[in-house]
Amino acid sequence: MSQKARVYSLGLDFGTNSVRALIVDVTTGEEISTAVANYPSGEAGILLDPKDPELARQNPADYVEAMAKVIKKALRLARKADQNFRPDQIIGLGVDTTGSTPLPVDKNGLPLAFHEEFKENLNAQAWLWKDHTAFAEAQEITELAAREHPEYLAKCGGVYSSEWFFSKILHCRRVDPEVFAAAWSWVELADFIPALITGRLQLERMKRSRCAAGHKAMFNEEWGGLPARDFLSKLDPALGELRDRLYDQTYTSDQPAGYLTESWAKALGLTPGIPVAVGAFDAHLGAIGAGVAPGKLVKIIGTSTCDITVWPNSQSLPDIPGLCGIVDGSVMPGYFGLEAGQSAVGDIFNWFVNYLQPGGPKKGSHEELTQKATGLLPGESGLLALDWNNGNRTILVDQRLTGLLVGQTLHTRPEEIYLALIEGTAFGALTIIKRFEEYGVKIKEVINCGGIAEKNPLVMQVYADVFGLEMKIARSSQTCALGSAMAGAVAAGKKAGGYESFEQAQKAMCGLKPFSFKPRKGYHQIYKELYPLYRQLHDAFGTRSWSGNLYHLMKDLLDIRDRQLEKARQLEASRKKNIKMKNKS
Repeated sequence: MSQKARVYSLGLDFGTNSVRALIVDVTTGEEISTAVANYPSGEAGILLDPKDPELARQNPADYVEAMAKVIKKALRLARKADQNFRPDQIIGLGVDTTGSTPLPVDKNGLPLAFHEEFKENLNAQAWLWKDHTAFAEAQEITELAAREHPEYLAKCGGVYSSEWFFSKILHCRRVDPEVFAAAWSWVELADFIPALITGRLQLERMKRSRCAAGHKAMFNEEWGGLPARDFLSKLDPALGELRDRLYDQTYTSDQPAGYLTESWAKALGLTPGIPVAVGAFDAHLGAIGAGVAPGKLVKIIGTSTCDITVWPNSQSLPDIPGLCGIVDGSVMPGYFGLEAGQSAVGDIFNWFVNYLQPGGPKKGSHEELTQKATGLLPGESGLLALDWNNGNRTILVDQRLTGLLVGQTLHTRPEEIYLALIEGTAFGALTIIKRFEEYGVKIKEVINCGGIAEKNPLVMQVYADVFGLEMKIARSSQTCALGSAMAGAVAAGKKAGGYESFEQAQKAMCGLKPFSFKPRKGYHQIYKELYPLYRQLHDAFGTRSWSGNLYHLMKDLLDIRDRQLEKARQLEASRKKNIKMKNKS
């Protein structure tokens, strides 16, 4: 194909700390440029309150500023990579964001934070996904729904989370009535960005994401869309009134949210009139970019983890307790999107390295700890950790849970703790897989993506050993941005050089890296012994119904430790013997 015939799509990935832009060849999946722009406000883009560790907000102006900066940079890099590249070859644009990240907006759809009187008010900013200030409101919503509308909870795992849409809005109503009263409505970040650049900020014209609404706002066509007005009014009459100023229709990300306006095209250096796909959450479009399909679980591993798979909507699927939602069309049309995840993964490793820093900056670095931990056998340390340092997202859905480390002695070394923390996140991930399979969703293949999947082979090997499954790695380092670009290509359609469906786009634009991590049989067997002990801790501290006895647990850990230490001694003796014989020869 000649250079002139090449067509591209642009994906925007609004993450926790920055926004990324990716320009990709629609026909081949070749990524010709990528750029990142950090959010300038707060601490690494996050507005915090030292008096409230649960609070995490963002300045909406950062999204706009960083978006303009990153697109211009990506275009410059594309021209550098291919002198024949022209911006008018970009046929579509897609957007993914964190979520649930709702913004209070005025009657014109503009964030309240853009108004001078609310500029410094934390409650008028975007309520970032990791904001957990609304834990009490989430419990209140859960309890009311359990009594009066259990169907609402059935589609979101049985528990409504403090990370989600209505919890945060209700909390705002309680702690800052002034902001709540000034807000005409609330808009997810995934809806705001496409609406902004297509000139459809008016709430009646804004196309709302099926992904955001279904997974975080209890939207389901089975009961007429959003939760009933009388239900919301029982939580707070003002919440019931707000329902009328929200939305009653949602759209999948293969559809255009609108078309890039002339003013925004000029500001961004793009062509006016190109379709902008309906927005979605990062993990859902990232799953598309990684090649999600029935039987394939995509794990997007970063500071936290999102697990996504799909199930044909032509087949029956039971409600699965503890999931973050089962939503028709949230990932791809024609499939139920199933979302799960862990509230902290990389954040746990960073906590250990950055806050505790065992042995000092060098000895306590990721590199040093990884090197030493790689030589350890599973169970050799006698340690077992729970992965709840930022609460539990799946399957317990409880943000008031905390981390735990069992088995420390006066001989415990930093690398042993580091490995135990990795193993803890692996056991948590296995618990999610087992929950899927318990309800008939068989996981045959695991595709990993994100920084940790690519940069930390120890984590991937431990996951393979714990799961007993091969850990595959998505070809793209930017699967979320790639999935967004694919949404742009599908929204553009075949006539413009794009695709008619996500499945077609995946065949052309997705792939796997040429390496993977296979489970080691001996390691897997030990982890099969350790996992039931993890589940005992998990159920003892995480459920009301558990009634067992933990007396034996420390002893079991010590028994496994002693066996593995003896094995380690034998391996070391064998290694030294081989070296000695080699030297003699």
